[in-house]
Amino acid sequence: MGPRKMNQNLYKKLCIANILNGVSDGLYKFSNPSRVALAFAPGPDDPLQVFDPQDLLGGHESKLEKLFITNEDQWRDRIRTLIAHQPRGHLIPEEDLAMSGLISFSGACSEFFYQVWFTEHHPDMCSIRPTEKWLEQAATLLAHDFNSRNTPINSSDYVVKNYGLQAIADYLVDEWSRHLGFDTKISVPSILNHILNISKTREEGAWARGTLFFTDPVNIDGIDFITKIQRHERPLISNIKHIRKLLVGVERSDRKLVSDGNTLIGITDADVPEYAMAADFRGDHGFLCMGSEKVASFSDGNFNSSTREARIVELEELLLDSKLPTQTAGTLFNLVSGLVHKAGHARHGATLVVDLNDTPIRLPGHVLEPALSLLELKNYDLAASLMRIDGAVHLAKDAMIHGFACLLDGKTISWENMARGARYNSALRFSAATPKVIVVVVSSDRPVSIIYNGIELNAFCRWKPVYQYLPEIVTLKTYLNGVKI
Repeated sequence: MGPRKMNQNLYKKLCIANILNGVSDGLYKFSNPSRVALAFAPGPDDPLQVFDPQDLLGGHESKLEKLFITNEDQWRDRIRTLIAHQPRGHLIPEEDLAMSGLISFSGACSEFFYQVWFTEHHPDMCSIRPTEKWLEQAATLLAHDFNSRNTPINSSDYVVKNYGLQAIADYLVDEWSRHLGFDTKISVPSILNHILNISKTREEGAWARGTLFFTDPVNIDGIDFITKIQRHERPLISNIKHIRKLLVGVERSDRKLVSDGNTLIGITDADVPEYAMAADFRGDHGFLCMGSEKVASFSDGNFNSSTREARIVELEELLLDSKLPTQTAGTLFNLVSGLVHKAGHARHGATLVVDLNDTPIRLPGHVLEPALSLLELKNYDLAASLMRIDGAVHLAKDAMIHGFACLLDGKTISWENMARGARYNSALRFSAATPKVIVVVVSSDRPVSIIYNGIELNAFCRWKPVYQYLPEIVTLKTYLNGVKI
């Protein structure tokens, strides 16, 4: 192999690694730590190769084998037919692979035969569509860079690392165009920036509240307005301070401000139209929606994929794996989930002990006589208030509250984390010493910890940065035979 060929191979490997790192870095900010993987075949006769530096595809081997090895002739023939006579550089999206727990985008073009990008489907995402657009952009850049020697090696890395706002815009434009039947003239990226700027602007010391929605000018006449602003006095949406002042007129109500994407038209109390883009300002955060469907949240001047609800899927798994009847486990999870969300929205810390013992343990604190059933609404609201008091609320598996302001303690353990504070470490020690209890710890800054047998179950993250080394790209057959990347 000559030096020229070696350099070319290294360049192509760096193209893949840099774009993958850029996507991973960008999604880290948009959706928390996110692993990314790629399967690709540059040419129609090239073997399908895998680049999976963070072991994202582990557990999906049988699906990959069925799709690309067992049915290899079928998928290659399908791609050949798909890209035949297509313009040079035109990336054609392929059908979704529907792999559990993953978001994927696959595409094909004449310059780069086939590629499929994967990343994690986090359970608390408003929508997966912006992330799909992110992966589509990575595929487009790779198809361009792979066969080019003129592209700066880090330029595509930078693009996908900072693609969050544009990924949202791409999805919204596609949805709007599909609904309207033509390309909208509204500058969606500019509107998204205006929404972020409004969210950061205080009025008399208060953050923005209320709903502002944008619809294409052709749909304005179909809106039932309470009133309109005179045409020559309508403020530009780019006039952030003015729009922020006008939001005061619709905050904490069913009223909404209406814009055509350029100016503010008026006020309505009708529902947000199905294909209007709405910004729901809720103080220090808010949600971006398409009609009634959430697309992303925003806070601190940035968009995020999170629904901002506490992620307690580990609690659900523990309850379903216990010896509780499925219906009982489901009811208990819904009750605990509701209490946790109430504490999170109220921004106060709380601790909840879910006691799965047949006979509830006794905890030092205020014992309730009689115990209160959470199945009664008045008791449920009371329990939410009791969670504000220092100490833990004691909940048995029959959904009965047995005490509050309970003290949790146990012997010191080696894996305590002093940075997490007394509430968290007390829960760790107590859980390590007490069988068949799940401790749910809610921090005032919204994170939720599920602790069982002294271990925080939702603390483990398999994501790891990959800049320090460049793992090998292997064929899918080698990958499936057990080679660890």
